[in-house]
Amino acid sequence: MHADELDIDEVLVERLIAAQFPRWAGLPVVKVPSSGTDNAMYRLGDDMVVRLPRVPGAAGQVGKEGRWLPRLAPELPLDVPVPLAAGVPGEGFPLPWSVQRWLDGADVVDAPVDLRDAAVRLGLFVAALRRADATGGPPSFRGGPVADGDAEVRDAIRDLAGDGTVDGDLATAAWEDVLKLPQWEGAPVWVHSDLLPGNLLAVDGRLSAVIDFGCLGVGDPACDMLPAWTLLTADTRGPFREAAGVDDATWARGRGWALRWGLTADHYYRVLHPTNPVLAAVGRRTAAEALDEFRAMV
Repeated sequence: MHADELDIDEVLVERLIAAQFPRWAGLPVVKVPSSGTDNAMYRLGDDMVVRLPRVPGAAGQVGKEGRWLPRLAPELPLDVPVPLAAGVPGEGFPLPWSVQRWLDGADVVDAPVDLRDAAVRLGLFVAALRRADATGGPPSFRGGPVADGDAEVRDAIRDLAGDGTVDGDLATAAWEDVLKLPQWEGAPVWVHSDLLPGNLLAVDGRLSAVIDFGCLGVGDPACDMLPAWTLLTADTRGPFREAAGVDDATWARGRGWALRWGLTADHYYRVLHPTNPVLAAVGRRTAAEALDEFRAMV
């Protein structure tokens, strides 16, 4: 998916574990299938997972998760990964890496989930994250103005309208509406920033955990409204919004994030770099949901 992506396999992970954490040497190492773009995951034994950055740009996520997840986890109503050990470059791997607690469940891209129940659980999760003390938290890359993606969105609209994926006039009108929205003026709050279906786990049809805190940071809470359109449906967004407790402007910016992310994800992973059909499909669905809602409002 990336020009600078590193070669990672089970043999490398086994070498890293044996060299740095010999108490776990000999445990089975099995690759975890994932549509994730920044990190590779390998299950270690029954209770752990090794998380390795795929690209140099993701290396900073290791220290961030190690510092902040133990502080935030007790305040959150869903399970989240718990860092167990921090690995350092070695054995031919040039980046830091980590070992985390394994969380049971299947991501909701593939697993059925009760959407109404998930809506409430997710809403309570983002509300709890928003209430946590954000002092000293790093800026989230999706915590700033949604309008910062203007050029990228317009390129996506042009190409996706050209291949018939979206109604170009409708998408342009919807995006112009997003650009006029009032921006966040409150203090920065904690946001996960990447609440996509691949980062949500379910057990027996019930949402159980949120994973991948590599994009964790502080900023505008609007980006954490994304699951309303990436996962939920028109009749389950209401319970999510009520549980999340956000105002009209934040909700509207959240819809803007859904439009921005959906269009650009489909554009990047299907048109420009056809490397991740799962994310492209989620993006296409997300943009369609956001545009349907915009159409209903005008």
